[in-house]
Amino acid sequence: MKTKKHNTSWMVSVALMAAIVIVLANTPLGMIQLPIIKATTVHIPVIIGAILLGPAAGAILGGVFGICSLISNTMAPTLLSFAFSPFMSTTGIPGAVKAVWISVGCRILIGVAAGWLWILLSKLKVNNIIALPVVGFAGAMVNTITVMGSIYILFAKQYAEAKDVAVSAVWGLVMGTVTASGIPEAIAAAILVLAIGKVLIGVFRKMNIGNV
Repeated sequence: MKTKKHNTSWMVSVALMAAIVIVLANTPLGMIQLPIIKATTVHIPVIIGAILLGPAAGAILGGVFGICSLISNTMAPTLLSFAFSPFMSTTGIPGAVKAVWISVGCRILIGVAAGWLWILLSKLKVNNIIALPVVGFAGAMVNTITVMGSIYILFAKQYAEAKDVAVSAVWGLVMGTVTASGIPEAIAAAILVLAIGKVLIGVFRKMNIGNV
């Protein structure tokens, strides 16, 4: 009975976190429209969910984030939406599969990586004041690096055409995005995960839910 109650609490918690992801993904707070790409803060509840509820929950929440990204890039396309929506593919089925990987697969990795990193730091007895921002920063960088890295590997030619530059210039543009957008997002994630995580860890411990 106790296990059943624990499982139910876990599922309810995942559902609530997923609802937060969906709300953020559909408001200006969650996806900030830039000229050619959508910068996001939606990875933050994914990371926090992975910390509180484990890698499996993180994967689910990352998948919800990815589906929201796919829908957003389909309904309100930008110059790079071909890399995030299979319906915007310019290279047929292969391009559609690649787009699903970038929009959904890479986002699942956020939750998996954050969840396992938290478990590792917990086993190493790292203080939460240090562990929380480390996981927040790392989770956000996983998002940026896997997404932009996948775009470079899978869509370099299309990216160059969208930006009207030579293919040889794509690496510099990708690294520019990682530096200019990814690092500030990761710093913000570190701060927010620390602030929010400290509070929620206490709550979840009292409720005996998740990995904390």
